[in-house]
Amino acid sequence: MPTDSIERLLRGLYSVALYLLAPITVYHLIWRGLRQPAYFLRWQERYAFYGDAAPMRTLWVHAVSVGEVNAAVPLVNALRRARPDLRLLVTTITPTGSERVQALWGDAVEHVYLPYDLPGAVGRFLAHYRPHAALIMETELWPSLLFGCRDAGIPAVILNARLSERSLRGYRVLAPLVARALRTVRTVAAQSRADGERFVRLGASPEQVAVVGNLKFDVAVPEDLAGFAGLCRARCGGRPVWIAASTHEDEEPAVIAIHRQLRARFPDLLLLWAPRHPERFRPVAEFARTAGWSVSTRSRQQWPQADDAVFVIDTLGELMSFYACADVAFVGGSLQAIGGHNLLEPAATGTAIVTGPHLHNFVEIAQRLEDAGALCVAPDAEHVERALAELLGNPQRRQRMTEAGRALVETGRGALARTIELLAPLLPPAT
Repeated sequence: MPTDSIERLLRGLYSVALYLLAPITVYHLIWRGLRQPAYFLRWQERYAFYGDAAPMRTLWVHAVSVGEVNAAVPLVNALRRARPDLRLLVTTITPTGSERVQALWGDAVEHVYLPYDLPGAVGRFLAHYRPHAALIMETELWPSLLFGCRDAGIPAVILNARLSERSLRGYRVLAPLVARALRTVRTVAAQSRADGERFVRLGASPEQVAVVGNLKFDVAVPEDLAGFAGLCRARCGGRPVWIAASTHEDEEPAVIAIHRQLRARFPDLLLLWAPRHPERFRPVAEFARTAGWSVSTRSRQQWPQADDAVFVIDTLGELMSFYACADVAFVGGSLQAIGGHNLLEPAATGTAIVTGPHLHNFVEIAQRLEDAGALCVAPDAEHVERALAELLGNPQRRQRMTEAGRALVETGRGALARTIELLAPLLPPAT
């Protein structure tokens, strides 16, 4: 059977399956909306219905959620500076990603949700926003979207591309289709050689893959970080402080248990707690109060109070600043099989880092941080507590870890410049 016929068959089967499953997307939105009400809003965007809005010409960046948006910040800001003549479109899938885009850039960029991977919705989306190029962050391999870009003559690139062994196995069922979709991409700009090799195993040709490094190393430290941290430290009254960052629901009992054990050794210890998802902000605060502690929140009290045992960071976009307020950080998504979260943010702000063992989304970064002496990887919650206790009681080791982390971030910078160079031929002439 000719290759084009195989592609048509695979695309047809995939599309039929998606349309048959389309009602489930509605139930999914309702289910998510019960947990996070923002999912009840803007449904029309998820099916690419834009009412009377006029079509526009854009340069399109897609970032799934908060983590990918944060990784895209240096790129989007660089593009805004270099090409103010281009209208930038930034899409996300999650409401938290949407809130982060709007907090960062407001009306300076266009923003909608990326539609579901239905051929009709993809076609309407591409016809409405008419991208000069599709700049897709990390690991968003939607077949209808990639084929749609190729069919419309839109060059697509995967930027800051990463693919874990686990994710590679997850594509196994759709491998014949995903491999063909991947070969429509102009370039896969991989974070590491290992990521690039896994994309080749998935179906990319070696000529498509370029190893450019990780954009997250080009993270911008918040302005006046020292002033923010100094103010917070003054409110804390010189107490020892640890932060539990980007924690997930199943990790919350472990955080409570760890804090209880740590306070037995450090009675005035303060926990800064930043749940990963906004729907957990209020439950986490109540959970900590039920544990018998005085609790304040960023949205209500702004700063920790003198008698607080826990301060909940229930806002978006301030995590990096609060990392700098802590003596040591536990980064969540690592005590369960989530795969971890961004380890370079606490490293860049000068915070010693502890994680659990599940780091498959950040294997190379975690290894480099650990080799440099900037990261402690614990096998379970009990050992996380031990590592935190040891670091809270050992300022000299904390200092060595923070210096090593900052140095590693500095030496890792450069992916942004290489990415901009790679994108230059895809952009229209400046006007």
